[in-house]
Amino acid sequence: VHAGADAGEMVTLPLRFTGKELTVNYSTSAGGSLGVEVQDADGKPLPGFTLAECRPLVGDSIEQVVAWERGSDVSSLAGRPVRLRFVMQEADLFSLQFRP
Repeated sequence: VHAGADAGEMVTLPLRFTGKELTVNYSTSAGGSLGVEVQDADGKPLPGFTLAECRPLVGDSIEQVVAWERGSDVSSLAGRPVRLRFVMQEADLFSLQFRP
């Protein structure tokens, strides 16, 4: 997924996962960024995992752990249907993975 100078978004279909952390393979320009919000299956942001609470990702990483103000542990959401909302500017998102 690519976003240029204008901010862009991508929202996944509802998915269930196992694991403790969400990792992404991404790249941004020096002025770009990537943020992630976890939503319930209906698209409502989940407290503790909102876009406002996400630590913005800037740079280039093959396996960067996504973190929010409360940390990176998403295991409390495992097994539930959730959507991932990616908000990007001058960024590329290549892949995502939940890991133990």
